[in-house]
Amino acid sequence: MKYKWLSAVALVTTLAAGVLTAVVLATSQDNEPAPPPEATTHISATLTDDESNNIAVFSDVSPSVVFVTNTQLRRQMFSLNVMEIPKGSGTGFIWDEAGLIVTNFHVVYRANKITITLQSGKSYDAEVVGTSPEKDIALLRISAPDEKLKAINLGDSSLLSVGRKVLAIGNPFALDTTLTVGVVSAIGREIKSISNRTIKNVIQTDAAINPGNSGGPLLDSMGRLVGVNTAIFSPTGASAGIGFAIPVNTVKAIIPQLLKYGRLYRPILGIETLALTDYWAKRLRVKGVAILSVKEGLPAAKAGMIGVREDRRGNIHLGDVIVAINSEPVTNEDSLLSLLEQQSPGDIITVTTLRNEEMQEYEVTLSSPET
Repeated sequence: MKYKWLSAVALVTTLAAGVLTAVVLATSQDNEPAPPPEATTHISATLTDDESNNIAVFSDVSPSVVFVTNTQLRRQMFSLNVMEIPKGSGTGFIWDEAGLIVTNFHVVYRANKITITLQSGKSYDAEVVGTSPEKDIALLRISAPDEKLKAINLGDSSLLSVGRKVLAIGNPFALDTTLTVGVVSAIGREIKSISNRTIKNVIQTDAAINPGNSGGPLLDSMGRLVGVNTAIFSPTGASAGIGFAIPVNTVKAIIPQLLKYGRLYRPILGIETLALTDYWAKRLRVKGVAILSVKEGLPAAKAGMIGVREDRRGNIHLGDVIVAINSEPVTNEDSLLSLLEQQSPGDIITVTTLRNEEMQEYEVTLSSPET
């Protein structure tokens, strides 16, 4: 007796009259016993060195990454009841075993309540220790005595070069603990913070960064923190292969200040400034920052600088216009503040100004903000 052996060799789908139909094609064979299936080639499960590295870094660092939730309070229009409304979410990481958490300032901006969720799944309310809107960094603290918190290992962003492998761990679109991999695309970039201040020496990467990644760690291949993922450049709002991270060396300089003072600790000149209008910039043929007024007893006044003044006829005259600090050009208030941030109270700096169309130089001893 002859038998026909049927074996399915293809599955074809067609769309006819709006109905999806599956068609199985068959072939006929003689009544000879079906030959045993050929042994399939075994595909080795051995990982490449790069894959092994990715897995090792993720396994080691992910316990240090946290989920940050920003909640705001809203009063209902008619009942006047106060409700908690989720404002957004982001990423953070454990700075030390005592419960300090680092994230972006814009992640917790205007939050009435901040919740930190650890990899264990447990959630804790966080308090704000300090913030630096200028650098888009916030320092939080949780009390989690029953948790064994694992602090992230710190790297050195000054050692980065274009082409170095980097990894990002975060919570894009609230998808927690997501790993993406890329390279350092450029270094020394500049981006604007939420306070419109320039953040310098920013790392550019093509590791996928999306909304929700903000505040998460950018890591080197050894699992060390080299940056804080902060922003993307995208026409759609999703990753376009251009992400930016604040370098860890900037963060390392800021955290002690936030821990001690609650803010960025910048020495002061004791002046109120005035942005030069295009008219004055063209007339003076310089870019700089005009001094609106000086505060008595503070460094600028002690050095002899003067601000804007009015004569008897009501005409306004510019005083000193700051054009450089320690020979570094000052073109606007942003650059002035950036140069002051590099100094400490008690440092003596040389301030170059333009007054009455003549260059002046002042030796100024900087004061602390509390003065």
